[in-house]
Amino acid sequence: MKTLEGKFEKVRTASRQLAMLSEEKTNRILDDLAMAAIKYIPEILDANQNDLDRMDPSDPKYDRLKLTEERIENIAEDIINVARLPSPLGQIIAEKTLANGLQLQKVRVPLGVIGIIYESRPNVTFDVFSLCLKTGNALVLKGGSDAHDSNTAIVEIIHKILKKNKVSTDIVTLLPADRDATKALLQAVGYVDIIIPRGSEGLIKFVRDNSKVPVIETGAGIVHTYFDVSADLKKGTDIIVNAKTRRVSVCNSLDCLVIHKERLSDLPAICQPLAKKGVKIFADDAAYQVLHGKYPKDLLAVADEEHFGIEFLSLTMSIKTVLGMEEALDHIARYSSKHSEAIIAENPKTIDHFLKAVDAAAVYANASTAFTDGAQFGLGAEIGISTQKLHARGPMALEELTSYKWIIKGNGQTRP
Repeated sequence: MKTLEGKFEKVRTASRQLAMLSEEKTNRILDDLAMAAIKYIPEILDANQNDLDRMDPSDPKYDRLKLTEERIENIAEDIINVARLPSPLGQIIAEKTLANGLQLQKVRVPLGVIGIIYESRPNVTFDVFSLCLKTGNALVLKGGSDAHDSNTAIVEIIHKILKKNKVSTDIVTLLPADRDATKALLQAVGYVDIIIPRGSEGLIKFVRDNSKVPVIETGAGIVHTYFDVSADLKKGTDIIVNAKTRRVSVCNSLDCLVIHKERLSDLPAICQPLAKKGVKIFADDAAYQVLHGKYPKDLLAVADEEHFGIEFLSLTMSIKTVLGMEEALDHIARYSSKHSEAIIAENPKTIDHFLKAVDAAAVYANASTAFTDGAQFGLGAEIGISTQKLHARGPMALEELTSYKWIIKGNGQTRP
């Protein structure tokens, strides 16, 4: 624990250097890192393969862990996108002059030192570093043991680029992949300003329940799409298939299709493309009766209570039949993780009602929930998707990684 306190102290000290970096130098570091990510693709993939060899390919986390040349190229592109975005640091949020002549400014500043606890997602290492560097935040990383070789290789590349640009490597520190390191990070009051967990619902709950450092909750996505009586069949089918099958291991993928009872006759047509993708369906009684004999027998089962309110992270989904909008809203409110929810409908009043009534970080009308992503929202990348309401909500990018302070300028004023 003492050894880790020394690491935390070095990160805290190095964080002050970040405040003095020019935006030009920050962008140069990010450009250099993007090129290095491409240059060292073979080394990154070798390390990643070591991690993959230790994981069962049937594990839902396998796809999150897996890096490919294409994925690394996309990561490099995201890093460049972050470099091209304007920095929020120093932005004047508000300003005014008081009657006594004091000039007040509310100015964006870094959060300070950010701790990231994450599972099976080595891409997070690149993403969070680029966002934290751009916003002047130092970084303590605590990855899982399943991705430790990948994370180590990536951090080594980041350190090479920092050394090249004469910036302290202490601004990004990777902790050991053991539980003691997690415990130390959760208790690092005075060293770490905020902790952001990225991973399973279990990980997020553990961090929330055990951290003495403030936590921003991100992640667990229990995602619904409501197919209304007014929905367009072709449009809705395309949206549902994309939301469910584009990439099943991510938090914005569809978990439960909620369908209006009067549209049950369309269910076989909606589900036909899902069958081709091998999607296992747990359907409530009404939906099961419609799908029985029209959906592959080995991919269809009757849903129990346990199949609702679950983040499947696989080619699996549930179906809930409802009598109308209010019942759909009740079901979503009961089981939602407040991540992403969607409606497929053509009735403008129905759409407006849904968008206003659903409590989630991202609420869609006639679009796939697969778009809940920092890069897709034009934010460059994301450090996570916040499902809470304090400080930030939804994809967290540059602005969400800042706080503010008041700058007060006077000319000898004293308070009576």
